Amino acid sequence: MSDIHTSIIRELRTIESEENVRILYACESGSRAWGFPSRDSDYDVRFLYLRCPEAYLSIFEQRDVIERPISDLLDINGWDLKKGLTLFRKSNPPLLEWLQSPVRYEENYTVAESIRSLSPLGFSPKSCIYHYLNMARGNYRTYLQGSEVKIKKYFYVLRPLLACAWIEKYQEVPPLDFTILVKDLIPEGSELRETVDRLLVRKMSGDKLNLEPRIEGINKYLEQQISHFEQIAAQFGSGNGVEDSVLDELFRSALLEVWGGESRWTP
Repeated sequence: MSDIHTSIIRELRTIESEENVRILYACESGSRAWGFPSRDSDYDVRFLYLRCPEAYLSIFEQRDVIERPISDLLDINGWDLKKGLTLFRKSNPPLLEWLQSPVRYEENYTVAESIRSLSPLGFSPKSCIYHYLNMARGNYRTYLQGSEVKIKKYFYVLRPLLACAWIEKYQEVPPLDFTILVKDLIPEGSELRETVDRLLVRKMSGDKLNLEPRIEGINKYLEQQISHFEQIAAQFGSGNGVEDSVLDELFRSALLEVWGGESRWTP
């Protein structure tokens, strides 16, 4: 086990102790999960947790997010399972991405797999298209407008737009791996593909990819894709959804599995 992995597990145990919670699932998010980390990329750890049953029976609302200050290369925060399931009802893309992360630090209970199994039912093409489109549009306007741009920001516009294209093509949750998206959606041998492949090699080799002249070929593609999805986003379906009663039962089952005889509360 690497030093950073050991530090992450230690921090998760500290969170459990200080917050009186149980961590259900912890994974890597961001560039390391997407398959294009730089050598010095942060570790973006995300997790789902559960408080004891008494906390949910209180008349006082509990905070539903736990965040730790970013230190060195570690950025760690998580959501209460109740918040997670509420967002799952809306086909929340970040949560869907967490659940399929290739880097999983912990999966201590059955709840993450239970949510995962419901994902095809809960998936809303329209909701996810709008999420990724807004992400791409915001990053494009913020970072890629000048004659010189931060080259690494191309990945943070390309990936959400390729996620949109995957949803358009397959009507399913897009894969996290950036290279899978590129190979499937950008024709091999095209100038765009060759340019993106070169950038990916540079990024993963440790090249800082700071300010450089904008790459007109990529900018043209991004503008075309943003315009395309702006025009058709409203045409996508909202999916079948998961019944609220199913999510309620999942939440109650998680409470029993995680806390069981340790709680003063019994159903």
